[in-house]
Amino acid sequence: MEHALSGVKVLDFTHLLQGPFATQMLGDLGADVIKIERKGSGDSYRQWAFFGYRIGGESPCYLAFNRNKRSLALNLKSAEAREIIYKLVQECDIAVENFRPGVMEKLGFGYEDLKQINPRIIYCSSTGYGQDGPYAELPGQDLMIQSLSGLTTLTGRKNEPPVPLGTGIADQLGAFNIVYSVLSALYYREKTGKGQKIEVNLFQCLLAHQLQEFAVTLNSGRLFERPESGIAHPGQSAPFGIYQTSDGYMCISVNPIPVLAEVLRDEGLNAYNDPQTLYEKRDEVFFRIQASVVKETTAYWVAKMLKRDMWVSEVKNHLEAEQDPQAVHLQAFTSYRHPVAGEVKTVNIPVKLSETPGEIRRHPPQVGEQNEEILRELGYSEEAITAMKQNEVI
Repeated sequence: MEHALSGVKVLDFTHLLQGPFATQMLGDLGADVIKIERKGSGDSYRQWAFFGYRIGGESPCYLAFNRNKRSLALNLKSAEAREIIYKLVQECDIAVENFRPGVMEKLGFGYEDLKQINPRIIYCSSTGYGQDGPYAELPGQDLMIQSLSGLTTLTGRKNEPPVPLGTGIADQLGAFNIVYSVLSALYYREKTGKGQKIEVNLFQCLLAHQLQEFAVTLNSGRLFERPESGIAHPGQSAPFGIYQTSDGYMCISVNPIPVLAEVLRDEGLNAYNDPQTLYEKRDEVFFRIQASVVKETTAYWVAKMLKRDMWVSEVKNHLEAEQDPQAVHLQAFTSYRHPVAGEVKTVNIPVKLSETPGEIRRHPPQVGEQNEEILRELGYSEEAITAMKQNEVI
């Protein structure tokens, strides 16, 4: 099957979450992604497992971000490994790395090194805070980035600690910024023949994904204040928020107060029907609504409110989300076979291209699973490959 990025070859030096997610997206769309790993241990994420759970011994965290790749495991400090990398550079269109500043240059794999071999190379360096500056050497970890960027101060209840998002949002948004910048550079190269260096950092990515909040705060000089009720966004007025029902939770988004008052049979809510009042007294309104909503089930309220074209939904956990009728209709979840883990369930590729659809063509590789395959493609003989194994190059 032809894919949108068929014929594009990616040299993937990334590890952990952000970089591997970005290169996986390129692989999903057809790129040939060659994952360069440490001989023996491989990507550090192979050892990461939430609450110790593994799928047939494999880390779900690693499996999540490394499909549609081939693994080449090398002793990167050996001269022969450097020669192999340089041969790959001659054929590759894109190189992506997410080490701390200076690491790739010390190994001889910095942009200037690879550019000498292939001037058309598109080289993306991704860091926590940029290539230089006072934070350049700090660990670029997701919770730290959420905290430094101000994001955690937008979530939670007044007078309680700020609350980070329950997913690696900085890493994942950083991955999307890698992909859109790399694809833009690829399009530019098609027109001009010129490669280039791209720099992405998690800190700026997360700042950029708070554009709306910064536009308000920087221009007004006023900080968002989290309410007692824990309304989902501190800039929103009542009734916006998550409410407990008699058997679970539901969300009530932006809705006209008169309609809500009618559905809840609480005409007293109409006294708050003014934008400024709904903001200033949002806690009071929230708890008044909560007192009504908790008397009936989630299904009862959602059905009743949807009939009035209100913006509401039930709150689902991850197992429930998999069975959601819309998720089933969209085929939002899928599975693939892994030689060790067996059948692995996963989230499907989220974008649909009519002529060149994405596809899970390869399971996440074992460390060095494609060593011999990749080396043969580079022209190495069976004798040379055997010698590399004996010399512990691969």
